[in-house]
Amino acid sequence: MILDKVSMPCDLKNLSIDEMKKLAAEMRELIIKKVNVTGGHMAPNLGIVEATIAMHYVFNSPVDKFVFDVSHQCYPHKILTGRKDGFIKEENYLKYTGYTAPQESEHDLFTIGHTSTSVSLATGVAKARDLKGEKANVIALIGDGSLTGGEALEGLNNAACLGSNMIIVVNDNDMSIAENYGGIYDNLKLLRDTDGKADCNFFKSIGFDYIFVKDGNNVEKLIEVFEKVKDINHPVVVHICTLKGCGLKVAEENKEKFHWILPGTLDDEKIERTNDEGYEALTCNYILEKAKQDPTVIAVNAATPGVFGFSKEFRNELGKQYTDVGIAEEHATAYVSALAKQGAKPIFAVMSSFVQRTYDQLSQDLCLNNSPATILVYWGGISGADCTHLCVFDIPLISNIPNIVYLAPTCKEEYLAMLDWSVNQTICPVAIRVPSNELVSTGVEDKTDYSILNKYELVEKGEKVAILGLGTFFGLAKKVKEELSSKLGIKATLINPKFITGIDKELLDNLKKDHDVVITLEDGVLDGGFGEKIARFYGPSSMKVLNYGAKKEFTDRVPLEELYERYHLTKELITADISKLI
Repeated sequence: MILDKVSMPCDLKNLSIDEMKKLAAEMRELIIKKVNVTGGHMAPNLGIVEATIAMHYVFNSPVDKFVFDVSHQCYPHKILTGRKDGFIKEENYLKYTGYTAPQESEHDLFTIGHTSTSVSLATGVAKARDLKGEKANVIALIGDGSLTGGEALEGLNNAACLGSNMIIVVNDNDMSIAENYGGIYDNLKLLRDTDGKADCNFFKSIGFDYIFVKDGNNVEKLIEVFEKVKDINHPVVVHICTLKGCGLKVAEENKEKFHWILPGTLDDEKIERTNDEGYEALTCNYILEKAKQDPTVIAVNAATPGVFGFSKEFRNELGKQYTDVGIAEEHATAYVSALAKQGAKPIFAVMSSFVQRTYDQLSQDLCLNNSPATILVYWGGISGADCTHLCVFDIPLISNIPNIVYLAPTCKEEYLAMLDWSVNQTICPVAIRVPSNELVSTGVEDKTDYSILNKYELVEKGEKVAILGLGTFFGLAKKVKEELSSKLGIKATLINPKFITGIDKELLDNLKKDHDVVITLEDGVLDGGFGEKIARFYGPSSMKVLNYGAKKEFTDRVPLEELYERYHLTKELITADISKLI
């Protein structure tokens, strides 16, 4: 194997072009095998193999600096920078993260997992180099899908006038996660169709030198171009056209489905996975029916349709009642605010971790204007995810902005009732934390009037201890109640808060009569969260309050069971805490 000769980037210098082509094939084989076992980003990594080999052959990392956008295409880079053992040996498959990580290697500059960041970061790296009087190449790699992100455009605007070495490699595979949407892609297509010779050139128009590479999976041509721009004294864009999923036929033919895969996907006879019983399917069916009845209903997402089950068929059926804004949550929030303000009924689906990109628009464009848009927040909760995709921060982020109502359903019936109320009301912006657990159904229609804000549901009256189980942790609350009864003989009160953004003062006041302890359970970070609102309410009183949730920390691929132990989120540990307190 050629890979036996390559452990670090310097080893590439000894290879011939033919050997590098063989190396690319070997690297693809490793990536396919590993990702099929562990899950992860398949197609983005397969498409960038030759470009990564060529970059490391021409440039001198880590003296020359590479900044990967999103870094979900960094597997080839990791193989070539001392971490191939994590791809060769199955026992080491989880040794390295799926993203760049400075703690792993000096060849990684930043811990990055969100999109549209590389140009901004690389511009800062280049400026620092200039200020220190140093000489080195700075290379930002960004995919075409990431160009829709506001930060990417802001970074390009600044980088264009840097006046020194700055190399931006635009990896154009005519795809984001799904199809690309937006005017900038018309120009990329024009450049592809004209071999980069069109007079209308976005990159040139803002001040970049520009080089086009039609075959971005040709290592020889890439080396030739990279050698041409190495040590350049001004900013340049190298526009390379690659094939997403290159080398794996099923990924080439199913680029969207193979952007990120679950373990064992290639082992299945049928790649298409459906979930007719989950909250995703429930949401899609609701939106489709509502859209048929009302032409003003519109679904919006920011380039991550797979997270919500927004299949190609779903998108096509909605037609003009669907908008993919690209990777632009900021624009999406302002967009749905204006839609709602003008009488439409927008439903914006967004992953919890990506809500972080749009705080200002939530506050200013949406809530300050009190626009009655609906936001569905997916995947919120404590998880064993890597540190770049934690979904525990949405509750304090959203729930402390005035005017917005943030709801936490515990079951299918509550979720549908909340969704229907939100879409039809004209009072305020509403966010719903879509349950991240398996679908729970009570079989009983939820007839709650959600226009009566901050009214909690007293599920079962007890004494001494009251348990408030928010959203997905309502199930844990019921388990704690049973444990208190069996271990301590306490018949606890069980409460389903439903509302994250406010408190039910009447109910909480009544608890003072015959309760000594109130505990709150929330599937998110405690600081600034739901439980703190309850603790603050009881502050002047003698009521003892225990808040359970996640600590304020960045965790990285820590098993969920370990986190639950760390945070005392088990019925046994909670019961032990209460026993000590009373």
